[in-house]
Amino acid sequence: MSIAAVAPELTAGTWNIDPGHSEVTFVIRHLMTKVRGTFTEFTGSVQIAEELAESTATAEIQVASIDTRNPDRDAHVRTSDVLDVEKFPTMTFATTGVRAEDGEYLLDGELTIKDVTRPLTLALEYNGVGQDPWGGTRAGFSAAATINRKDWGVEFNIPLGGEKALLSDKVDIQLEIQAVRT
Repeated sequence: MSIAAVAPELTAGTWNIDPGHSEVTFVIRHLMTKVRGTFTEFTGSVQIAEELAESTATAEIQVASIDTRNPDRDAHVRTSDVLDVEKFPTMTFATTGVRAEDGEYLLDGELTIKDVTRPLTLALEYNGVGQDPWGGTRAGFSAAATINRKDWGVEFNIPLGGEKALLSDKVDIQLEIQAVRT
């Protein structure tokens, strides 16, 4: 399927992620509620190809930039107990394919956390293209997936009795990406 058939205004070429207008966020259950967090430092790009399936995306996230609005919790998450930012300072994502399935777009790729690389499929939503006030062309995308953190070696937890634990294994990932055509 050609990109022109899917999104005629989305031209082939390189689109760099604008971190000032994008978000890399997550949600995890902590005790009886959900905690939301974000990674504030990241880079990446999207390579739009004439054929949609040949398009690619890459991203690198600075793990130490985690912000859950609780400095003590953030400091603990940075330690070797959880994400070990000293040993593993970045997380990466690189696509292996883009496909349409049942009217949805899926971005297949590989996510690396703590040097563990595993496949990840993001549900992708294309939000359109527009001109910014500075003469640039921007494209918007939303993407989401749910992972089991233990699949990437993030094992820390505290049992609370019975089958209850401090943290859920499930982590919801949400991306709001604005990319600028170069």
